[in-house]
Amino acid sequence: QVQLVESGGGWVQAGGSLRLSCAASGRTSSIYAMGWFRQAPGKQRELVASITSGGITNFANSVKDRFTISRDSGKNMVWLQMNSLKPEDTAVYYCAARRITQVNYDYWGQGTQVSVSS
Repeated sequence: QVQLVESGGGWVQAGGSLRLSCAASGRTSSIYAMGWFRQAPGKQRELVASITSGGITNFANSVKDRFTISRDSGKNMVWLQMNSLKPEDTAVYYCAARRITQVNYDYWGQGTQVSVSS
């Protein structure tokens, strides 16, 4: 099992920045990819960014050039740096992890709220 704990959410004005952190514990050696998802009220959860153990990153089109994802496997940490935030970025953000044997992300954090005001 893997446990994920997010931190760093909060409220910010449009154009501002936030940095989300995710700490992994447990059987972290089984983790292949880590990602950040978000879910806004009334909307489906969507993948925001992901990073593999080899450092390959992927971003949703809506956040490219504004968000960056980084990972320190030795410290079992992953971060999401969010710049130039927009009101439409308001959502609960979830950290997730995927084992190499799995197609879908199978470990999830509890989520952290990000609110962006105009």
